[in-house]
Order: sequence, then structure tokens, then C-alpha cells
Amino acid sequence: PARYFDIKTTEPISFFLSGLEELLAWKPDGNDDFNISTVPLAKRQPPLHSKRPRTLVCHDMRGGYIDDRFIQGSATRNPYVFYHWRYIDIFVYFSHHTVTIPPVCWTNAAHKNGVPVLGTFITEWTDGEKLCEAFLAGGEEAYRAVSEQLARIAQHYRFDGWLINLENTLSAAAVRNLSHFLRHLTAEVHSAVPGGLVIWYDSILRNGALKWQNELNEENRVFFDACDGLFTNYNWKEAHLERTRELAGPRHTDVYVGVDVFARGEVIGGGFDTDKSLRLIRQHGLSAAIFAPGWVYEHLGEENFLENENKFWGLLAEYLPTHSICTLPLATSFSLGMGTSRFLDGKEEEAGPWYDLSAQEIQPLYPEHKGRLSTSCCLQDAWYGGSSLRVQGTIPPGEERVAVRLFSLQMPAPPKLFLTLLYKLEGPHPDEFTVSLEITTWDSVICHEGNITSLPEPNGRYHPRFLPALPPSLAKLLAACHRGSNGWTSRCYELELQNCSLRDFSLLVSRHQPSPQETSFTCLLGEVRVLDAANVAASPPQVQSLAASQLWWQ
Repeated sequence: PARYFDIKTTEPISFFLSGLEELLAWKPDGNDDFNISTVPLAKRQPPLHSKRPRTLVCHDMRGGYIDDRFIQGSATRNPYVFYHWRYIDIFVYFSHHTVTIPPVCWTNAAHKNGVPVLGTFITEWTDGEKLCEAFLAGGEEAYRAVSEQLARIAQHYRFDGWLINLENTLSAAAVRNLSHFLRHLTAEVHSAVPGGLVIWYDSILRNGALKWQNELNEENRVFFDACDGLFTNYNWKEAHLERTRELAGPRHTDVYVGVDVFARGEVIGGGFDTDKSLRLIRQHGLSAAIFAPGWVYEHLGEENFLENENKFWGLLAEYLPTHSICTLPLATSFSLGMGTSRFLDGKEEEAGPWYDLSAQEIQPLYPEHKGRLSTSCCLQDAWYGGSSLRVQGTIPPGEERVAVRLFSLQMPAPPKLFLTLLYKLEGPHPDEFTVSLEITTWDSVICHEGNITSLPEPNGRYHPRFLPALPPSLAKLLAACHRGSNGWTSRCYELELQNCSLRDFSLLVSRHQPSPQETSFTCLLGEVRVLDAANVAASPPQVQSLAASQLWWQ
């Protein structure tokens, strides 16, 4: 069927639903198994319901369902990717189709990095008025049928809820039922999807008029009260933020103040000035909704996209509270889910562009310190997948080393950790440097390394012990430790901790000789792993109930 498979290539594709009939007629179909997310939402700290201001990203690009609709990937050159997951809380996939089901590759990539994904339910213009009249102006059966279907769709495809965006006038009969619909939808989504969310876009007033308010006020508060949050329109001034903060009271972090990166209409700042908008939003303790950050790709072009993307998010970083990983194992080869080649064990296996966000791996923090340190994606060389992480920086005069914080952690340390690292030093004098790992712990009087006689480390910095030889039980799993090849160096470490809580995972680059000059370095990271020793020996689960369908031998 054309909805599920591309007419030209027969490959499985992600899809949307148009109109009320298609929504109400939807039911699970064996053809759409490809569209079900295979990655559960990873846990992270702090959790979404904590009271700190959040960041929502609303992705709206060229009508949606472009190259990202190909579930098994495509040979797209210079595709759009998003990878600053550590800095955001919620990802919304937006299009102008009535029911936007997020392409499964986005749900997989976001979930791997702990970010929930929302689809969009939108009605617009006169067609939107008719559609709303059909399900809102009658009895409760009609709007309950719509909310139950939306909840079922999210549950079936395993994404996390909905942005509700009604942008048309409503009759008196329809607006009377609107808050009941929102309340029912929110309850249905909460019961169908653990941690599910429903967010309302600031468009319709309680009298049914279509009039964007750019704030939370008495005209739209009834809809905010009926769901998990309000996404405001973009043309606000500081006075709007002050009134919103006051009216929202204890729910102030459930108001997502809209920031249009394309800066349409009267806005405080978009593009590379988006930080001006964020600064004000955060001063008032509110959450932010960054709309169409694909501006970087669409407006500035595909050629230097990765460089411009790092610049864009780097400018916002001080207003974006980051998230910590709170479960082990942590393993990543930093792939963005795209590349100009595919690599395996440090060797190019297949040349040519590819794009598949489901293959994106856990992404680090991307620390930037002007002139001293930058982290970016390197497509020219990788250990596995399509890219490695390039860390470039300088060791200041008189200093021996520099620590590059890759991940924030928040979990109790197991008694014993194994850590693995694959790296490659570049530049004219790679042999001047040593590369190793550092783990920091949260302050605690009782936390210490190894056995009971060792003293607590001042400032909680621990340097895992290099393992020149592996215990036999680990040899198979950690085979990569001595398999560095194609210029890549491989290292394994162990660290024993007692009563500690993990805080940061960093790369240490040291120079052998202290020097009065500053020294520049470039290091490619191919893979890092942090493993709980107790779980390493356990045998992996066996695959069960394997089935194959739709085979075509040729």
C-alpha cells in the first residue's frame, strides 16, 4: 500500500494522516510494523517533571517527511541532523498534515538520548473549521473518539504525546467542548503512554476567536489548565513574560515561550541572536519552545551545516540546562546517523553518502571554550559508523593537561567499572601527548577509591587504572582493547569505587613535558564505553520469536 511503502523504490516509509476520516479509520496494520519505534525512552536526570525550566525544540522543515521518511535510511548527501540532545527536554515533529506521526527514525534517535517525542494534531483555515465543527460541536462521543485514537496512535508507534495546534475560528458549540476534549485527551495519553504529554499551542481564545496572545492570560488559561503545557506564539515582549509568570504560579515551567528562529514578525531575537530571546525567558523562570532551528540548515545552506549548527547551539548553551546519564552501560561511537562513508574497526567499508537517524548513537555534551577548546563531528575518519568526535584544543602555558567533559553522569557508582577508549591523535607531533580518562564524583565524605585503606581523593577526581592485560572472562567482550588498528589506539581501564556517586566522564589530554608555551592538540574519539563490571560477565539475552515476512527472492 502506498501509505506504507514508497511508490518508486518500494522501501518502507513513515507517513501522516489527512483529515478526520483517516484519523478515525486508523487501526494497527501489519504493514506498518516498520514505523514502531524500537528504542525505549532512556532515563536521564533531572526527569522531565522536575521544576527547572525546560527546552522544547519544534522541528518544522520543508513540509516534513522529506529524506527522514525512509525508515531504512537513504543515500542523502549533507542531510539535516540534530544531535544537541543533552541540551533539550522535548522534541516535536511538526508538519501541516492533520495528524503528524513523527518519522520513526526521529523517535529512535531522541529516545536513545532520553528525549520524548511529540507528534502534531493541526487544523487550519476553513477546512480546519469544518473538521473542528465535526468533532467538537456535537456530543462527547465525537471528541472522545478523536482523543482515544490519538492516544492509541502514540501508544502503537511508541512516541510520547501530542502538540495540539488548532488555528481556525471555533463556533460557540465547538469551543464549549474544547477544554473537555483537551482534558480527555491528556488523561488518555497519560494512561496509554508512560510519561506522555499533551501541549496546547496559543491560538484560540475561550470565546472561540482565533487570536494569538503571546502569553498565558485569562483568555487562554482554561486550555492550559486542561493539559500539560502551553506553547506561546512568538511575538511577545518582556511585559508578556511578567504577566505569564504571575498567572502560571507554580506551573510556570509548563509555559513554553515560543522563539521563532526565522524571526518572523516582531520578535526579540532569532537566528544567531536567538540567545537574546532565551536570556529574557530564563530571567522569568519560564520554559522555552525553539521553533524551526533548522534555520541553520535552510537559511545558511547545507555545505557548512555542522559548523554552523555547533555555533548556533554554542551561543545558546548558557541558557540550556544540560541532562545527565543515569544508567550503565554507556557506550557510543558518536555517529550522527549520517556520513560520507561507512566505517568498521577504523577502516572505510563503503564509500558514499548515507543518512539514517535510527543509527545515530548516544551524543555527548559538545563543550566549546572560545579559542581554547572545541568539539565537533569528523566525517573523514571513524572507528565505527559514519563519524568520530574531533576534540581540538590547547594546553595553556605551564599546565600539564586539559580535561574535556564529554558526559554528565548522575548515578551511584558500582563497586567496579571497566572503561574502554579508542582514539587517534592527529597533528604534527602526536607523540608529545598522552590520552586517558577521568571520572569525577559528587562530593561525599565516605566516597573513596578501591579498598578501605585508600584515602578519599581531594576534589573527587579519579583516574582509572590502565589494564595492560585482560582477565580471561573479559577477553571476548573487551577484545577491542588490543585491537586498535588503522592508526587507532585502544585502551582499557578499571576503577574501583566505594560509596561514590558518578558525576562527570572526561577525556584527559596530557603533554609529557611541561612547557612555557601553549600546545595545540587534535584528538579523534572513535568509541568510549563505561561498563558495570558485575554486568559484563552476564550472558546476553537470547533472541526469541524471530519471524520473517514479505520475502522476495531474486
